[in-house]
Amino acid sequence: MVAAPAGSRYHEQARNGRQGWWRRLGELFAVVGLLFVGVVVVTGVGMVAATALGAEAAPDDGEALLADPLVDNVLGLLVLAVAIPVVMLAVRWCGSRPAGTLASVAGRVRWRWLGLCAAVAFPFIAAQLGVLMLWEWLAKGDAVFEGDAPEPANLLLGLALFMVLIPFQAGAEEFVFRGWLPQFFGGFLRNPWPGIAVASVLFALAHGFGGWSGFFLLFYSSLWWGWLVARTGGLEAVIALHTANNVFSFGLALAFGQLADAGTAADAPWQALVVELVCAPVYCLVVARLAGARGLASVSAPEAGPVPPVPVPVPASGPRAV
Repeated sequence: MVAAPAGSRYHEQARNGRQGWWRRLGELFAVVGLLFVGVVVVTGVGMVAATALGAEAAPDDGEALLADPLVDNVLGLLVLAVAIPVVMLAVRWCGSRPAGTLASVAGRVRWRWLGLCAAVAFPFIAAQLGVLMLWEWLAKGDAVFEGDAPEPANLLLGLALFMVLIPFQAGAEEFVFRGWLPQFFGGFLRNPWPGIAVASVLFALAHGFGGWSGFFLLFYSSLWWGWLVARTGGLEAVIALHTANNVFSFGLALAFGQLADAGTAADAPWQALVVELVCAPVYCLVVARLAGARGLASVSAPEAGPVPPVPVPVPASGPRAV
């Protein structure tokens, strides 16, 4: 494995001197092909396992695969998580570079930085969703909270499953759309913005075709998140925010009995877009300032080599002074 030269920015991590067009094309085909195979395999195995455990298949008139909304969402999270090993294998096989360069310029996940970002992201998202829920309640009244709440045991089980699985699902989306895609374009473009822009459009489209407000919310957020990744030199800050958003969103939908009707961010109303217009830059600028205060590296550092031996002074020849 060959890493990019010291001083390379995050989107330049694929510039390791092995940028032949056949490797670039092979990497693209590897990601697409492995994603297809992984989704099919995980979906098939998950359906068989769920059926063996007593879950029933959903009717053919909807998008769900399983009748139980919780089980269906758990399967969906597992399917999306397969993207992490897919892109990591692709950059190792075809890019001949360490897979950790997808995570950050340090070649690994910077766990302390991730923890600090999570400490910022979870209360931030809680406040953001609180404002949005208050806005919807003032407009629609108690109808916002209508639904069949689950039994306490099922609620706790669902929350536990979401807390375990959502970091992998959110991380997978970030590895693809804020990690691999910008770095793929960064392999032959010095400017990070073409890759960020293309990845943002694909990120919005990947959530399905909902309302115009949902598309622009996803596209706008993704542009800010792409900027934050370039500014901090890694995916940790956006993984933390994405995880917090999905944990609260899935958890609230489960608690209010609306998990089957939750939809995706592509269906977000215009009020959510208005709130996001303010919240996305606020989070990104706050975290960028924290990164600057901590001296977080946004470019790759030189690889640590062997420590050179300390020269031993040779005594001068001749008689010693008495």
